[in-house]
Amino acid sequence: MESAFIVTFIGDDRPGLVEALSSAIERSGGNWLESRLSQLGGKFAGLVLVNLPESAGSGLEETLRGLADSGLSVRVTPAASEVAPRGERRVNLTVVGPDRPGIVREISRALAAEQLNVVEMESEVSSAPMSGEQLFHACIEAELPAGATLEALQGALDSIADDMTLDIDLSPAG
Repeated sequence: MESAFIVTFIGDDRPGLVEALSSAIERSGGNWLESRLSQLGGKFAGLVLVNLPESAGSGLEETLRGLADSGLSVRVTPAASEVAPRGERRVNLTVVGPDRPGIVREISRALAAEQLNVVEMESEVSSAPMSGEQLFHACIEAELPAGATLEALQGALDSIADDMTLDIDLSPAG
């Protein structure tokens, strides 16, 4: 019987890291299904969804731990056997503004208050082209629960945008 596992890893960024990881997964009888990989702060981190025989999960973790000598920290976790219920529809948020502490906290608080589930989020801080000011950028995809309205969420986001001098665009996904 096949089972799904999530492999999380972080290590010093270098050529060959993904190859070493994928080879270890293949040696354990696994099949790389889906992944999110990224360079962050001089490190390379990722999440990989792997399908392999149920009995091979502990062997996969042991094989991947063998990569620790190369500075790679790895964890293998069984994936949920049941998928969480999906929201009625998805929305996208785009956030841009001067960087400051609390932006993610305030936006995530507003999403949680309206019972939205964050599906995917990417963020970064970069220099503005002319002024060099540090700008925060985020793209968030979230699931809107049945019965929820975009208007209520938009009101909360408008308040945050005003308080923190942000541009927050909310739109239906797709």
